[in-house]
Order: sequence, then C-alpha cells, then structure tokens
Amino acid sequence: MLLLDHISKQFDSGTVALADVSLRVQPAEIVALVGASGCGKSTLLRIAAGLEAPTAGRVLINEEPLNGPHPAVGVVFQEPRLMPWLTVRQNVRFGLAALPRAEQEARTDVVLERVGLGRFADALPRQLSGGMAQRVALARALVAQPALLLLDEPFSALDPFTKMDLQDHLLHIWAYDRPTLVLVTHDLEEALVLADRIVVLRGHPGRIHETVLVDLPRPRRRTDADFQAYKQRLLEALDVRAEVAI
Repeated sequence: MLLLDHISKQFDSGTVALADVSLRVQPAEIVALVGASGCGKSTLLRIAAGLEAPTAGRVLINEEPLNGPHPAVGVVFQEPRLMPWLTVRQNVRFGLAALPRAEQEARTDVVLERVGLGRFADALPRQLSGGMAQRVALARALVAQPALLLLDEPFSALDPFTKMDLQDHLLHIWAYDRPTLVLVTHDLEEALVLADRIVVLRGHPGRIHETVLVDLPRPRRRTDADFQAYKQRLLEALDVRAEVAI
C-alpha cells in the first residue's frame, strides 16, 4: 500500500530531518510513529502525503511513485482547519465538487452519521466543541474514501477524556472500510490503543530505532498488565538519555 524507500530529508536551512528511513505499510494496517520532538515524525508524514519532497529516496502508493498530493491519500492535521463561514455539511463536502451533487450529499450524510454529527450538519464551526470540530476534520478526510489516511497528532489539543473517546471512535469508523492508517503521536497509550505496529524514531536526523508489533486483542484496556508492559517497552525504546548520546 505505502512504501517509504530510503527516505532522507534536508531542508534549505541545512537541517537534516531524516536519514535513510524505510517503511512498508500494508493495506488496512494501522501504524503509529512515535519519537521525541524533532526526530522527523511529522516531516515523514508530510512526505508520505506528498506535501514535502524527500531529498533522497522515493514514496510509492500501490506501487506507483508519489510526486505530490494524491486522491487516494487523506490527511488529518493537529488543528481541524475548518472554514468558519461554512456549515459542518459544507466543510465536509468541500472536496467533492467534481462529483454529482446527489453523490456529494449521499457521501456527506453517511460520513456525518459515522462520526456522530448528523444532527449538527447545519451548525457553524464556532458552535462546536474542540472534539466535535476534530470529528468534522476526520469526516472531511473520510468522505473522499481514501485508501490511506494520515493523521498528524489529531487529538493532541483535546482534554484526556475527549481524546480517549475519539481514539475509540476512530477505530469504530476505521472498521467500516478499513483504510490504511498512519498516525503520528507523542501519546504512547494512544499508539497502543490504535496501532497494529508502532515505529520508534530516534536521533537528529531521525532514523527508525525499533519497530514494535502490538499483539493485543481489540478493544484494548489501558489498565491491563500486558498493555502496561508494552508501554514500558516503548518508554525504554524512547530513552531520552540515549538520545543525548546519538
């Protein structure tokens, strides 16, 4: 589905963000990228989205080279980035202008029900809570029916209770069409709740330090001993004292 093949990235300032990162993500797989700030997680996600070009290496989507934004790829950012003058419904269907109006409406209705916002379709963004606004952003990405959905810390600005609710809700939505998900997060519990595989990036420039296969049944209970054992393993892999020595 997604292949990041020997990706390196150096910015015009001379900063090297990534060095020789290779990652293959399978169809319907959920992969989380974790690591300390500055290790290149979000840069790698932007490269996978076609929003940044790598300095070296290549990106393939379904075995085809990615050279810019792609209709099979959806992106959800940290902020909802809603257009305040449009209603929820209008924000969600904004990217469907090329489709017949009846199909636009049908897709929008389905996805709004899936994210639990059907009765708020005519509300404006200023009338929504932070969690509801982020559900609109998720709906806007899903309505295009992407094969690959990239999420850059989508719940980081939310309170812990809303965050946990949306993590569980994301899995519920994912189960309908099972798109491939790649998630950047600083929250290890979020990574463990959501991901089939967790990729730990370390260093400056960022490199893959370890990949952890999460062999836990869903739904995952954050208080279970096995869950906590995985969390401890990730904490050890992310050891900031080791970062200083790199």
